[in-house]
Amino acid sequence: MIFDMLYSKIHRATVTDANLNYIGSITIDEELMYASKIRVGQKVEIVNINNGERFATYVIKGKAGSKDMCLNGAAARKVEIGDKIIVIAYASYSQEELENYSPTVVIVDDKNNIEMITNELVGSDHV
Repeated sequence: MIFDMLYSKIHRATVTDANLNYIGSITIDEELMYASKIRVGQKVEIVNINNGERFATYVIKGKAGSKDMCLNGAAARKVEIGDKIIVIAYASYSQEELENYSPTVVIVDDKNNIEMITNELVGSDHV
């Protein structure tokens, strides 16, 4: 049996830009991508904390250190600059792989600086 599980997430990132006239995707700072183990082209789910929107797109690499979190193309209509989002990546695991399963959770501050990286599923103490 295969289980779809959380692979990685960037928790409560701040949207820095929304570019309607760009060909779809989300641009994420390369340093945040590295910390979260999210890859270029990977499918991610975006959850907008401000308005409840939930949608999927793919990742493109932003400039390292830029703190970019930019929704592009049609996804730009689902956010406002300054909105808080969660970027979620899932992966499929076999029962055997789940024996050593640990997702990567990157918690960022209001300026998309990394506050903490953990392998624990954190709860309400990180709101």
